[in-house]
Amino acid sequence: MKFISWNVNGLRAVVKKDFTTTFTDLDADFFCIQETKMQAGQLDLELPGYEQYYNYAERKGYSGTAIFTKHHPLAVTYDIGVPEYDHEGRVITLEYPDFYLVTCYTPNSGSGLKRLDFRMGWEDVFQDYLDKLNISKPVILCGDLNVAHEEIDLKNPKTNHKNAGFTDDEREKFTALLGRGYTDTFRYFNPDATEQYSWWSYRFHARDNNAGWRIDYFVTSNSIQKNLETAEIRNDVFGSDHCPVELVTTGLNV
Repeated sequence: MKFISWNVNGLRAVVKKDFTTTFTDLDADFFCIQETKMQAGQLDLELPGYEQYYNYAERKGYSGTAIFTKHHPLAVTYDIGVPEYDHEGRVITLEYPDFYLVTCYTPNSGSGLKRLDFRMGWEDVFQDYLDKLNISKPVILCGDLNVAHEEIDLKNPKTNHKNAGFTDDEREKFTALLGRGYTDTFRYFNPDATEQYSWWSYRFHARDNNAGWRIDYFVTSNSIQKNLETAEIRNDVFGSDHCPVELVTTGLNV
């Protein structure tokens, strides 16, 4: 099965940039979206063969997630059950016989790290949420997790050390997540790969110069490592400041 995750930086905007052709070409079983930046009723998207699930932020034009799937889920859950963090449309969970699929748009710590405390609180409750799921069946987590874990995960680690997405606090939380029994699938297959990024600033021709960050992930429970076939960054796909990331698995029932 193929899973795709993509921060589209506005679903209505990317639809105007031939999203449906890209969607068809990628031909995923599950297509997870972050940063939809829309409310219910603002887009009528025809995707034959797919069920569509959306979680909208209360604030208009902000955040938001979606999952498009060929496979009808056993259950659908929105948010994580913690009121402080459940108003920005950041999480959708689909349950299947062999796994949970969770798409997440992690809060950005913001300029001047103004939201770092909020982000750290989010990390704690979200990781607890994943662990509760993982007790009953494995988890496939994907999304824009807004952190470059190691120095090889961004072009300029030294100059970004204290910036949002590469602070010690954020990186340590990602290390802690992996320590709870999860796998960064791209690094599982590509432990030493460099200059492989999923986000580039719109400034300074960053994408042209490949001055990017790897902040989009598929993270899975260690118990399904045997089911992982490939994990790739689809930097050949344009239309957003992020590119899609891809995971292919085998032997999981839906």
